[in-house]
Amino acid sequence: MRLFALASALAFVAASCGSTAAAPPTPIRTVPVIRTAAPTTLCQGAPNQPSTKATITLEKGGTIVIQLRPDKAPKTVSNFAIRANTGRYDGLTFHRVEPNFVIQGGDPAGNGTGGSTQCTELSDLPFVKGAVGIARGGDINISNDFQFFVCIGECRFLDKMYTNFGSVTAGQDVADAVKIGDKIKTIRVE
Repeated sequence: MRLFALASALAFVAASCGSTAAAPPTPIRTVPVIRTAAPTTLCQGAPNQPSTKATITLEKGGTIVIQLRPDKAPKTVSNFAIRANTGRYDGLTFHRVEPNFVIQGGDPAGNGTGGSTQCTELSDLPFVKGAVGIARGGDINISNDFQFFVCIGECRFLDKMYTNFGSVTAGQDVADAVKIGDKIKTIRVE
């Protein structure tokens, strides 16, 4: 009788606690997550400089003229204008050249690691040949505040992933011919 009572008590406890089988694993999400950046606190203090034209003059000769888009990336354009017009790009280099993709420059460290941060301003502007964007790291919400790139090929896979703040209106041939180490003589914005 004691054995029956013990077995009954154990059966009751086991039933009350639920199944001892492991719960099925949580399914792994296989669809890529596409995030869009929202304004962040990095943008709040950026000055407003509604500039519309930048001219990059290379030390080796040649100019690249960019139509800036303050309507699509106002804080990025303001930041770029302030740095350019205070000479902070003067003498810096193009440290990255990827044929049929991009030229990238404006890094104060000269090797792709320099600069600080600013907010990313995503828009509907396409990254076609001649588009001008801002470099960034792994966080889509945070872009570099110095390094910029010019598309020297179609870069549509960058659409809505990077800040696009302008397009080349003259000197695309100059941009296409940039080599690693080419120096920026000046960038001036008006």
